[in-house]
Amino acid sequence: MTAPVFGPDGHWVPTWTAMPQLTEPDNMPPPPFIRDDPVLGDAAVLADARVFADTAVFADTTVRQTVRVSVGGRRLRVRVTNAFGGAALPVTKATLALPAGGRAGVSAVQAGTVRPVTFHGRASVTIPAGAQAVSDPMEVEVPPGSNLTVTVYLAEGQRSLSITSHPGSRTTSHLLAGDHADAADLPGATAVDHWYFLGGVEVWAGPSVAAVAVVGDSLSDGRGSTTNGNDRWPDRLLDRLRSRHGMDGVAVLNQAAGGNRVLNDGLGPNALARLDRDVLAHSGVAWLVLFEGVNDIGTAEASPAAQKQVADDLIFAYDQIVTRAHARDIRVYGATLTPFGGNDSYDDPQGCREGARQAVNQWIRAAGRFDAVIDFDRAARDPAEPRRLLAAYDVGDHLHLNPAGYQALADAVPAHLFRREPLPPGFGFA
Repeated sequence: MTAPVFGPDGHWVPTWTAMPQLTEPDNMPPPPFIRDDPVLGDAAVLADARVFADTAVFADTTVRQTVRVSVGGRRLRVRVTNAFGGAALPVTKATLALPAGGRAGVSAVQAGTVRPVTFHGRASVTIPAGAQAVSDPMEVEVPPGSNLTVTVYLAEGQRSLSITSHPGSRTTSHLLAGDHADAADLPGATAVDHWYFLGGVEVWAGPSVAAVAVVGDSLSDGRGSTTNGNDRWPDRLLDRLRSRHGMDGVAVLNQAAGGNRVLNDGLGPNALARLDRDVLAHSGVAWLVLFEGVNDIGTAEASPAAQKQVADDLIFAYDQIVTRAHARDIRVYGATLTPFGGNDSYDDPQGCREGARQAVNQWIRAAGRFDAVIDFDRAARDPAEPRRLLAAYDVGDHLHLNPAGYQALADAVPAHLFRREPLPPGFGFA
């Protein structure tokens, strides 16, 4: 790592993000990294309130995680989030490094690259419940598309069973008792495929650099992709853009989560509720790709009335998202919903849910409300049986895609959509 001179002409742009979520019980860290001793009393009340007398998550624990940046830079800062924490999050120490071999999901770092992360000049920070902390800028050479290692040490741990994470990391993190934030490797560490407490990495970039935020569910979060392979469709889109002349200044932010819905809370807050935090509050976002709604359709009752209602409500919600994003000068691209024919949970014999999907896709394509349409349905469906995924793209559950399918989605995104062009007169008026 080097510390080059860096001028003031630029702005902060997120280069990596993860949608924060309340960690479900199955995604909590394993023992001995969690201790929960309930107060004596009614068990049902305690389970609901999460009231514990002697609770600590990650007490005396080092958490080492890798993330892949999209655009590069020479100055960066890290966001640590306690968005869903039930108590303050005391971070004792944090470091930044380059992972061994530049690889994702490894516990070792390159010799001589470990740097302290500070907050207002302090080595430690306590983040209130519901808040986040942005680190001091660090002058570090970060190549585009490279992996970074962020390590945090919590001496006290977080005294709540409500903690913030991104379970669908598709990237391996490493947990080890004791303070090893500066260590070159973590032998004997426990491997988990989740991110904890990391909300984003930002780079100071030139005025022409901007970000596209992807709002979605497991199909963007990458279920069916390769652990540590960074082959979700937003990753593959980043690779495409980096290979094209003049498009290497586009950051791709994956703000998706498995099980997420547009209209109602599922796994994480609904898209309407999280839009401000996950998109509008980030500097440097110029485009939004909205690819979400299949979980709303799939969890609604399989009756004509219920599916007409959910289709109408989704269309209303899409319109709301466009309106709110346009007010921040963000272009919004609507992606059609991909097929789920044959899926045990979402497909129904009467085809009510398929009818809702078709109605929503027809509106996305024809209403003219989006600034452009990305036809993922066409890219992923079987031409001979359009209500199903192409077999070569199907991970096996007839809903999620494999890496080849995610590549097909990335290839279906017109690269010209991310050229920096002036907004048309009256943008956002209607």
